[in-house]
Amino acid sequence: MAEILQLLVAGIELMLIDEPSIGLSPILVGELFALLGEIRAGGCSILMIEQNAKRALEMSDFGIVLELGQVRIQDTAARILADERISQLFLGGGLGGTQAA
Repeated sequence: MAEILQLLVAGIELMLIDEPSIGLSPILVGELFALLGEIRAGGCSILMIEQNAKRALEMSDFGIVLELGQVRIQDTAARILADERISQLFLGGGLGGTQAA
């Protein structure tokens, strides 16, 4: 987070960030995404690669979902999050609709 703040002091307009939440506790992940949201609201564009796709999409305009190095989905973040099939397959939505015998 200190590195992110250093960039802001420099007045950047575009931030490229790779896996910012990796290795962080859930509390720090929440703080990190809150900070990134504030940065975005302040006018800085953010290009992020993130395993926590759902969390990243919640603060994004556009998303690209990769699977095994191949682009599987490109759409607005809102459409990706709203699609139940995508949620089940890529965003930890579970198998929904399955019942135990």
